[in-house]
Amino acid sequence: MRDRYVVSLMYISLLLVFGCGTTCAVTKAADTSYLNAKPKSLEWFRDARFGMFVHWGPVTLSGQEISWSRGGNRPEEPSADPYWGDLFNTQRSGTPVDEYDNFYKRFNPVKFNASEWVKIMKSAGMKYFVITTKHHDGFCMFNSQYTGYDIMNTPYGKDICKQLADACHKAGIKLGWYYSPPDWHNPDFYRKTNDRYISYFHNQIRELLSNYGKIDVMWFDGLHTTPEMLDSTTLYKMIRKLQPGILINNRLAPFAGDFDTPEQKIGNFSGQRPWESCITIGTQWSWKPNDQIKSLKECIYTLVQCAGGDGNLLLNIGPRPDGSIEPNQVVRLKEIGSWLKKRGASIYGTRGGPFLLGAMGTSTHKGNRIFIHILDEKCDELKLPVLAANIKRCTMLGGGSVSYTQGAEGVNIRVKEHSPDAIDTIVVLELDRPASDIKLTRVVKDALSTDKVVKASNTYNNEEAYSPDKAFDDNTSSRWATDGGVTSAWLEVDLGKVETFNQVKICEALGRVRDFELQCRNTTTEDWRVFHKGTTIGDELKLDVGSTSARYVRLNILKALDGPTIWEFQITRQ
Repeated sequence: MRDRYVVSLMYISLLLVFGCGTTCAVTKAADTSYLNAKPKSLEWFRDARFGMFVHWGPVTLSGQEISWSRGGNRPEEPSADPYWGDLFNTQRSGTPVDEYDNFYKRFNPVKFNASEWVKIMKSAGMKYFVITTKHHDGFCMFNSQYTGYDIMNTPYGKDICKQLADACHKAGIKLGWYYSPPDWHNPDFYRKTNDRYISYFHNQIRELLSNYGKIDVMWFDGLHTTPEMLDSTTLYKMIRKLQPGILINNRLAPFAGDFDTPEQKIGNFSGQRPWESCITIGTQWSWKPNDQIKSLKECIYTLVQCAGGDGNLLLNIGPRPDGSIEPNQVVRLKEIGSWLKKRGASIYGTRGGPFLLGAMGTSTHKGNRIFIHILDEKCDELKLPVLAANIKRCTMLGGGSVSYTQGAEGVNIRVKEHSPDAIDTIVVLELDRPASDIKLTRVVKDALSTDKVVKASNTYNNEEAYSPDKAFDDNTSSRWATDGGVTSAWLEVDLGKVETFNQVKICEALGRVRDFELQCRNTTTEDWRVFHKGTTIGDELKLDVGSTSARYVRLNILKALDGPTIWEFQITRQ
């Protein structure tokens, strides 16, 4: 019996070693290749730096914001009921649904000319284009076989997306589709019949990626959606199969996508993760009569800071109801294009850094050259850290006079004459090695509080994106935020040693602070000393605080209407 038992064990062992059919096969790792585009596909995106975003649809007949001006329900918004049934009962004020949803019957953009739009893009120096094929209001700007609520059933009756796709392909402009997964018009979205909506949604994406040639970007806007609401995994696989080289943004849960999309603000530096700031040229996304558009200086500042942060700018234009683009917007775009014709070498095909200069400017690099963008026209002298390279030549792009010294303490650049346009003075450093070898460094003029140890009493949802260090990074696009309902909070910095300072600058978002004080101390065992008291802060508060010495400095917010939010808290010595 024992011998027979040993033989049995040997037989079982051999089966385990040499395999025993499908039941003993090694489990294959799940295929996740569909999650991300190949690195090669991202190269054009990183090089392009500048694109056009367009929000357009029948709502322009009212001059109001797209989708958000529609009254009625917004099914996916959070509610006391965590499940389907009552979520869509939440009502919102705005244009009555019956009125909003019938704008399309009068939408007739007879002046729309796709070739003219593309010509404007090219004159602006834009390299790619993204348009709203369907926003949250559910109206489709393309010919869809799955709805009658589309451009083909308007008085215009022609496929807008087809015309734009043809014009972009002909002109060599990369093409992207914006599509909103939420749909406030569709009766199945986020209801118990949501499976029908998933089928509708997937079929429309299939149309957009099958009927218009090569599509370079799929730009989703997911709001509060979840993977279950949209069957995101199936959709992702389909997208990658239909358009293998496509890039997908980060707004389709649960996937990170290929690039991030900070909205209405300049993104933070990221040398690894591609990003694109989507920002309006005016004050709303869709057309608004007599809208106040951004100045040329604002537009260039935004574009340059995006490139310096290693990101792109997707600048939004709102066409008029007749399909034409506002003349003042066209003028501004052409001005940007004229600037880029002279200085585009410092933007296109570059990578961000290595010097982050905060409000003073930024830098980009390519090959052996570093382009230092000085956006503060009052900045005549710039001190950079020690470079792990020798400067072979220092010039100014577009003309102007500059000198420099390089030594053991770093590099000192003196601008003798700023650029004639007074927007961006670009100093070019040519090195004896690749600029990518230079370590990323944040250069802050006179600030004592940057890159120091900081802490706060509260952080919004404990999210890194709103951590206290965001108030000390000399970047007015990032912020420290607190939880909703918080009415008092503090923000503190350790300067590392006792420092003497005389100025404090605080930039607040949302204007919620009503009572605050500035405190300081030299050691953690001392009591806090109050050296300034105030009420409101506002967009920018500059305080002369006399000669104050301390190691620890605290902004103590005693009263706020709701969770206080601070863009910047700077302690400086002038």
